[in-house]
Amino acid sequence: MKTIYLIIVLAPLIGAIIAGFAGGSIGRKGAHWVASTGVGISMVLSFFVLKRFVVDGQAVFNETIYTWMVSDGLKMEIGFLVDGLTAMIMAVVTFVSLCVHIYTIGYMADDEHNWPKESLAGRNSYQRFFAYISLFTFSMLMLVMANNFLQLFFGWEAVGLVSYLLIGFWSVRESAVFANLKAFLVNRVGDFGFLLGIAAVAMYFNSLDYAEVFAAAPAHADTTIQIWGETSWSLMTLIGILLFIGAMGKSAQVPLHVWLPDSMEGPTPISALIHAATMVTAGIFMVARMSPLYELSETALSFILVIGATTAFFTGLIGIVQNDIKRVVAYSTLSQLGYMITALGASAYAAGVYHLMTHAFFKALLFLAAGSVIIGMHHDQDIRNMGGVRKYMPVTYWTSLLGSLALIGFPLFSGFYSKDAIIEAVHLADRAGAGYAYWALLLGVFVTALYSFRMFFLVFHGEGPRDEHARKHIHESPKVVTLPLIALAIPSVAIGFFTIGPMLFGDYFGDALFVLPQNDVLARLGEGFHGALGFALHGIVTPAFWLAMAGLFTAWFVYTKKPSIAFEIRTRFDWLYALLDRKYWFDEVYQFVFAGGSRVLGKIFWKGGDQFLIDGVAVNGSAYSVGRFAGVVKRLQTGYLYHYAIAIIIGLLGLMAWFVTR
Repeated sequence: MKTIYLIIVLAPLIGAIIAGFAGGSIGRKGAHWVASTGVGISMVLSFFVLKRFVVDGQAVFNETIYTWMVSDGLKMEIGFLVDGLTAMIMAVVTFVSLCVHIYTIGYMADDEHNWPKESLAGRNSYQRFFAYISLFTFSMLMLVMANNFLQLFFGWEAVGLVSYLLIGFWSVRESAVFANLKAFLVNRVGDFGFLLGIAAVAMYFNSLDYAEVFAAAPAHADTTIQIWGETSWSLMTLIGILLFIGAMGKSAQVPLHVWLPDSMEGPTPISALIHAATMVTAGIFMVARMSPLYELSETALSFILVIGATTAFFTGLIGIVQNDIKRVVAYSTLSQLGYMITALGASAYAAGVYHLMTHAFFKALLFLAAGSVIIGMHHDQDIRNMGGVRKYMPVTYWTSLLGSLALIGFPLFSGFYSKDAIIEAVHLADRAGAGYAYWALLLGVFVTALYSFRMFFLVFHGEGPRDEHARKHIHESPKVVTLPLIALAIPSVAIGFFTIGPMLFGDYFGDALFVLPQNDVLARLGEGFHGALGFALHGIVTPAFWLAMAGLFTAWFVYTKKPSIAFEIRTRFDWLYALLDRKYWFDEVYQFVFAGGSRVLGKIFWKGGDQFLIDGVAVNGSAYSVGRFAGVVKRLQTGYLYHYAIAIIIGLLGLMAWFVTR
């Protein structure tokens, strides 16, 4: 199996290297074939591995592949840990990535038109894009298959680097350059906390291996440390919160969420890949993997619970006022990531990971469907300029409908099972912040349905596109675009029904996820579980279902029957609209306080430190002082012997006086 795992990881990397460095030689067709083949091989083998766990009862694989170095007993290794959790995410990542690769062939076919003719960056851009998305897949696989913190950090930083390259792929656009810089800097904030957490693990456990750290963790459950002053901190709480700060950056949780909507500046395929299978899911996976550590700190779990619930509700509200089709879907990602994080904070790790899986399919579907609409609208992304698209793009319409129903949690759809399980689990949780989290998630259901179907009705229903040229030339996207939509629509509908039993209430994850008996809310929820159909029937009588239907009906009524209502609400509650439109002024505050403060601080160091102290005092000042001293000293060099004799006599008298008086 070791060889298979190596092939799964290395196949996308080899494809990326060939497409990237030999793209000019092999051409556009060669680049997409080699990149897609590499990811395809990984997908086939990942499903083989998943089958071994699901059907054959495959034992957990945990081995070191390569030892990089050993320093004072601390081993730094490359190794693989493949269990049920890893196998599931491997299959999801590679499947979504392959769909994105195939979709990209159609979406990026005319990419040369996005570059000025004189731009060197536009040369072989098609091949370079395929190299980047294959490298993205490799980075994510390295992250999820790691069996130690060093490799985890490598994959963690690698997905951050590739996201920077992809968000700013159209580097001639100022907005894209700003967006990738924003993503990079915000993630550095989170990654600093993440690195401190890993450093604390290495310091107190003297190991970076998961198994060794998890085995030793219970012995440190009551360990306290002093960081400053006399205040004592729980070691496990400190490690848990520091590691989670990294997840707040990668998985875009408040207040480190501001980069994710701006990532829409990248091409649509990468938006789908970032939001569905890579990057943002890294934080969810990491917290789930570290469940043996988090279960030892109620404080850290409560912190996670509150942050997740806040993100789920308040970022979802922003989606209501967005008019860019991709940004609406982006804010839905923020909200759904909040649901996953909240589940982790409630110790319902399996529910969080389960929602990660179901969300990957329908979110990738929604992004790719949005891209299909953008192609049809000749790259116009404003939903206010659309309407009636269903008449021209039936495949895109129906797949978008299925994805939207999955997103809002309509019964029997995959999103229903995972989202409803999270809400019920949080309701059962006996933890500080659980009450607030439950109501935030519950209200978030209404908000999700409202902004999702607002976009759906404005795009697909109505009279037709406002632009006359678009109306005449709009048509269904080519099969290379629609086939991935169909492929993603199937699991978006059905995967939840067939997997809820073993993943949430069965033993699929085994020892991959650790929960203390007193915190096992899913076990209590499972006492009333009577199959996927029974779960769906029960869901119909829950508040979540009726709130979702209320949101859907509100969107239909306001945006199809009485559009004037939306204008009246906006006019009457202009302060609320401004609050949401400006995204709670997070960007402005960060720009003024942190970016502006950094510039002021930099100017102080530049003017005061560099120019005044270093250049003025240290360099120029020392040279001036030496010059003045030399000017004084040279006046003593008269050349007359009697002057020197007098100086000697004065010196001797001074020495004698010192010896006499001391």
